[in-house]
Amino acid sequence: MGNKPGIRAGQGRMGRWLLAVWGLIALVLSGPPAMAGGGPQVTAIAAKGGGWTVLHEYGWWTEASNDYALLSDGTVMAWGDNYFGQLGDGSTTNRSTPVAVAGLSNVKDIVLGNRYSLALLNDGTVMSWGSNDFGQLGDGSTKNRSTPVVIAGLSNVKTIAVGFVSSFALLNDGTVRAWGYNYAGQLGDGSTTDRSTPVAVRGLSNVKVLASGDYHRFALLNDGTVMAWGNNDYGQLGNGITINCSTPVVVAGLSN
Repeated sequence: MGNKPGIRAGQGRMGRWLLAVWGLIALVLSGPPAMAGGGPQVTAIAAKGGGWTVLHEYGWWTEASNDYALLSDGTVMAWGDNYFGQLGDGSTTNRSTPVAVAGLSNVKDIVLGNRYSLALLNDGTVMSWGSNDFGQLGDGSTKNRSTPVVIAGLSNVKTIAVGFVSSFALLNDGTVRAWGYNYAGQLGDGSTTDRSTPVAVRGLSNVKVLASGDYHRFALLNDGTVMAWGNNDYGQLGNGITINCSTPVVVAGLSN
């Protein structure tokens, strides 16, 4: 693909934003049904909406407006816009109060992409649901999913991350897997071909921390060096040029 994916106007930015905010207010005031009577409590919340994202920090994002709460029992609640099934409740019906993400338990972490989500489970596997137009769910298809599916062949995962419509997993052995949209080489596999199943980021090992921009990535290695790959229109890879890189390159002048 030569162009970045467009932002779908959908059902109206302000309406979806209000839907998401109303659900967040309802959760704060009364809690979802699963928490009634001294049940599991919210341990983390994440929100996307109204042209922005809130996930422990503020930053500009896309129009999808949906929110998630990870509970202390390892389940996840969701509400807001559900056009692509991104709430994971088996429907495409918008929800103004929290509903359970179907079939999801033992969740350690959740990250939000553009109209889709990934959940890292305690056993090191990853599940995904929502929009899948570029294979970002990693299930071998480009079919949207309204309930979570297991990403085949992915295990021993330490952390997960997402870009615009591409997904990443740092494994316990220090290597990285990637899948989804790849127009600028942001999957790091030496190509610009979209991938619907995880592929290895080439030449990358001993990774300590993984960070993701919309179309470019960074990896901090155990020896203190930093590697980067993907879109480089403005020199954001830090390697002294402005050419996209489909495999990791060293960020110049950084060590320790």
